[in-house]
Amino acid sequence: MERPKVGLALGSGGARGFTHLGVLKVLHKHGIPVDMIAGSSMGALVGSFFAAGQKIEDLYKLAFTFKRKYYLDFTVPRMGFIQGRRIKEYIRLFTFGKNIEEFDLPMAIIATDLYAGYKKVFTTGPASEAVRASIAIPGIFVPERIDDRLYIDGGVMDRVPVSVVKEMGADIIIAVDCAHFDSDPNINTIYDVILQSIDIMQDELVTAMGISTDTDVMIRPDVSKFSARAFKNIEEIVKAGEEAAESHIKEIQMKLAGWKGSDV
Repeated sequence: MERPKVGLALGSGGARGFTHLGVLKVLHKHGIPVDMIAGSSMGALVGSFFAAGQKIEDLYKLAFTFKRKYYLDFTVPRMGFIQGRRIKEYIRLFTFGKNIEEFDLPMAIIATDLYAGYKKVFTTGPASEAVRASIAIPGIFVPERIDDRLYIDGGVMDRVPVSVVKEMGADIIIAVDCAHFDSDPNINTIYDVILQSIDIMQDELVTAMGISTDTDVMIRPDVSKFSARAFKNIEEIVKAGEEAAESHIKEIQMKLAGWKGSDV
């Protein structure tokens, strides 16, 4: 019988979002198909690289050599401290300069319209622009301007875009939530203050929306001990994604096998 379409909803989480790589690797290892991806913020970044055609092993090399200096192009802080041109070029390079509709897999990139205060889902157009918009942490990155609109971090409106991947046509949804509210953090800079504030807001939003009940499998890697703000311990963060995904493989396989009598 025809197998179900599997969709991934990859959430925001700053540096903790590298857990998505570990999840993708484990799904691939066990032959779990991925037919479409929706991503917010770091989930949009990792998901876009994969959907554009980057191989898992190359993404691992990329992650383990990633440094904050790759995106630190400071500007006069009118709407943000970081201009974002450097990271935009980084995104363009690793998505092969493609438009989203040219990706190997259907991809939805979530951002927030700063003018209207609503969620924007990009499924066409330059990937570098959409992902740059999705990762634009308010107050840190200058908002991304696309077609005379200003866009900021997709996680502000939709931390784990389960509803989006459902609308894309997924029969089975695997969600990855790697953002954790730390009630006793080490807050020393304005960067820490802004991100902690966003974490608190998103945590309340996710609780109110009841995302866990709308997805078939929810993967929550244990990355609470790692900072979302410092791009360190990447190998350990990725490993946490692998371990979390492995713990859900039987559940995923059962969902696939039980889908409308499928023989998958």
